[in-house]
Amino acid sequence: MRKFLSIAAAVCLLAGCQCRQGSAPAPVVLSKAEPVSVETVFSAEPIPASVEARMRGVSYPDDAEIKLSDLRYLRLSYVDFDGLEQVGELVCNKAIAEDLMAIFQALYEARYPIRSIRLIDDFGGDDEASMAADNTSCFNYRRKTGMRELSKHALGLAVDINPFENPYVRPSRVRPAGASVYADRTKDFPHKIDKEDLCYKLFRARGFSWGGSWRSVQDYQHFEK
Repeated sequence: MRKFLSIAAAVCLLAGCQCRQGSAPAPVVLSKAEPVSVETVFSAEPIPASVEARMRGVSYPDDAEIKLSDLRYLRLSYVDFDGLEQVGELVCNKAIAEDLMAIFQALYEARYPIRSIRLIDDFGGDDEASMAADNTSCFNYRRKTGMRELSKHALGLAVDINPFENPYVRPSRVRPAGASVYADRTKDFPHKIDKEDLCYKLFRARGFSWGGSWRSVQDYQHFEK
């Protein structure tokens, strides 16, 4: 494992950061992860055997077209909604591992609040359950919603951030269930991702596209490369 040092490009974006505060409807939160060390860590490594065992048959099916060797296991420090420092887990494509460590380190240094960062396997590989728990995640070998085409998540090239406050919105449906109150993006509320938000600025600076800018649907939680 290796420590990742912050870079000038990410730090420059921190100056204009303002984290929104206030009350908001709570998502459906599943069982919490076990307590973790508050040691600051930003590391990436090939998928360890213990993590592979958690992924097999869940986020990583036997017929997955992507190789495990193309994925990386990240441990990331972050500040949760209670202002407490935590260490989360993320699996991503090796092509964006350095990007994500830089982005999440900048978010951590700015004390940008993230509810949780847990592997989708902790939710049985169920994207809806992960979103309902407001969990930030990346790799999950699955199709796009309502389509046969593989999602960018299946390649480890997409990240969903605070998905309950930043839902997937189409005219007939809002996901996750219960997040409709956040579909109106003209309103101001805590943890909202928009073009003035630090999270948006950091991902865009690293060349990611944002689902909130899509035309037919808007996926405000979603960044992909």
